[in-house]
Amino acid sequence: MATYLTRAQTRAFDRTAIEEFGIPALMLMENAGRGAVDVITSLGVNGPVVVCCGKGNNGGDGLVMARHLANRNIAVSCLLFARPDELSDDAAVQWRIIQNMGLPTELWLGEVIDESRLAAVVGAADWVVDALFGTGLKGPMRPPFDRIATIISAGNAHVLAVDIPSGMDADTGLPMGIIVRAQHTVTFVAPKVGFQNPAAAPWLGQVHVVDIGLALHFAQSVRP
Repeated sequence: MATYLTRAQTRAFDRTAIEEFGIPALMLMENAGRGAVDVITSLGVNGPVVVCCGKGNNGGDGLVMARHLANRNIAVSCLLFARPDELSDDAAVQWRIIQNMGLPTELWLGEVIDESRLAAVVGAADWVVDALFGTGLKGPMRPPFDRIATIISAGNAHVLAVDIPSGMDADTGLPMGIIVRAQHTVTFVAPKVGFQNPAAAPWLGQVHVVDIGLALHFAQSVRP
């Protein structure tokens, strides 16, 4: 097994963990989000955290992060850039949990957003979590996500990317258009192949690898 994973190997690893080892997908998501919170708290959190979530499992990881940040008495709010009925099944579970907890959430819908208001929200944060898109993104982010990424990157907050900065090609490490610039990237299982590209470094920041419940050496059958 390679130290670095391609996009296809990443998907294959998840399938192996779920289908061959019987680890529920929700458990993988839980481990990912909690591991990311361990990283961000180790780096120091002095003020509010704003978690920016997309509709897929990357957004679900961000929702798990919000819960565990709140569990640690860290002020946190979630911005969901999708309708709740658009969420992936596992992300929808996490959304219902944080609703039941009464955590601060906002829905940002449509292709046109209030950019000045978003800039003010993320500008007031100590940390912004980029949980918009994961390794499955294969082309440039469409509106409004290109503008959201630009606003996140332009703020003064520390930015932590979940698995990969939104807008980066996991296999090349290159931007596919607009991209989030992170100071820290928490990636799961293993670094992605594209992270080896020196051109990826300014967008990744410091990379932290988090285990999600199955060590890579147990999944020898994973192939792209």
